[in-house]
Amino acid sequence: MTERIVKPLYESTWPAFAELCETSGGFPSGCWCMGFHPEGVGKTSAAVNRERKQTRVLEGTAHAALVFEKDECVGWCQFGPTEELPRIKSRAAYEKSLTALPDWRIACCYVAKGHRRQGVATTALAGALELIAGLGGGVVEGYPEPAGAVPAGFLYNGALSTYEELGFTRDRMIGKHRWVVRRVVEPTS
Repeated sequence: MTERIVKPLYESTWPAFAELCETSGGFPSGCWCMGFHPEGVGKTSAAVNRERKQTRVLEGTAHAALVFEKDECVGWCQFGPTEELPRIKSRAAYEKSLTALPDWRIACCYVAKGHRRQGVATTALAGALELIAGLGGGVVEGYPEPAGAVPAGFLYNGALSTYEELGFTRDRMIGKHRWVVRRVVEPTS
């Protein structure tokens, strides 16, 4: 098994993240994982999304756990406080059954082609939880779907089994296949 290291998305890791985005077409439709931020992606270009993401990284308003194999970034897990990532899929159903907002959201998971089904997504999610613990911990929510509900290349919120493997419990359904899962992460600092 290849050794993997998780690093946070910072100015220093931006070049590796940008390379992952560029080699994958900026993620689907050139979003650069801006879709869950308040500004979303709308009808902007991939270049605008790239610029917005880089600005957020420099300002410290974009969080992610990047998975590295040697010097190559092969996957990531986006997380952030709810105000950083307010735009989620199935939002109407989510808000209809909402009792309390979480402290943190897991919004997007991505694994580069050629590295899928090798545990990278699990490493990224576990890394995000460790980073959240270092940032004070709290209630963490994710919005995964069961594997097989959609093609693996479109499973951007991650697989339900991955979350459950890492201690998340099912809270409620908010779509045909989409679950709200929750877990409390204890702070490390």
